[in-house]
Amino acid sequence: MAAVKKESGCKLMKNTVVKITDLVKRYGDLVALDHLDIGISEGEVFGLLGPNGSGKTTTINCLLSLLAFDKGEIEIFGKKMNPTAYDIKKDIGIIMQNVAVFDELTVYENIDYFCGLYITDKVQRKQYVNEAVQFVGLEDFLKFRPKKLSGGLLRRLNIACGIAHKPKLIILDEPTVAVDPQSRNRILEGIEELNRGGTTVIYTSHYMEEVEQICTRIAIMDKGHKIAEGTKDELKRMIRNTETVTIEIIGLTEEVKAKIAGLPHVYQTNFDGTKLTVCCSGGKHNLIRILGVLQENELSFGRVYSELPTLNDVFLEITGKALRDKGE
Repeated sequence: MAAVKKESGCKLMKNTVVKITDLVKRYGDLVALDHLDIGISEGEVFGLLGPNGSGKTTTINCLLSLLAFDKGEIEIFGKKMNPTAYDIKKDIGIIMQNVAVFDELTVYENIDYFCGLYITDKVQRKQYVNEAVQFVGLEDFLKFRPKKLSGGLLRRLNIACGIAHKPKLIILDEPTVAVDPQSRNRILEGIEELNRGGTTVIYTSHYMEEVEQICTRIAIMDKGHKIAEGTKDELKRMIRNTETVTIEIIGLTEEVKAKIAGLPHVYQTNFDGTKLTVCCSGGKHNLIRILGVLQENELSFGRVYSELPTLNDVFLEITGKALRDKGE
């Protein structure tokens, strides 16, 4: 595991929407959040990542004042957050992992009810509800009750209920769990569309490809700490592996393998009899150098792959590969 420098303090940017400072939350002897600092600026899609038990859900619950904390301060839209800060809460939309709708109400009635918690003007509320319905593509299901909807449609209803009042900040906690690829794609496109309209988004997911696709900046948590933060490219530069070269080859000798292992930026090689894998750290011409060694030694080879690190590689190297099975 690569050593990652712990950052102190949150990055304060222009038009900061969320500012979490020195946040501490304890459950008896367990420290769930350990002096956490996070800053999120207006217009970001901010990814909050971490293995099970890292403190993501606890952070969100504290952010929403659903959970009291032991130390620290939370500001949203430049104002101190607290359980009775309704002027702040009306501009926040929440879509949690567990779908929260009323089974007794139809699709339209559910969206209308949640929108009505914030929008009292009937004409405006009707307009907002219709726009939310169109946004998630539920026009053909308005009279359906939730139990009649597929998992993907139910997720889209959940999102419509959370965004109908047009919040400035939307928090999405695992919104694509157990949905089909089409619904997942629709949800991700919707999040990007909301963001283009100026909405700030906090997004948690265990699907790294989603985070890599939509998030402009990402924080990785573990054991209540923020252990890394940056854009996806900045995070990728934090780990040792910057390129993995895989070559199909037969007859590779230990001598040639040693020459490749001695090349600049190569830190690990593996040969299983038919495939050579070379891990590199830094450098721009690793593949050319490796192929050059093979050609100099007149060795024939088949397919060649050069892979750059993914966000999943970053996550595993920074947080470790051990299984996490406890809650948050």
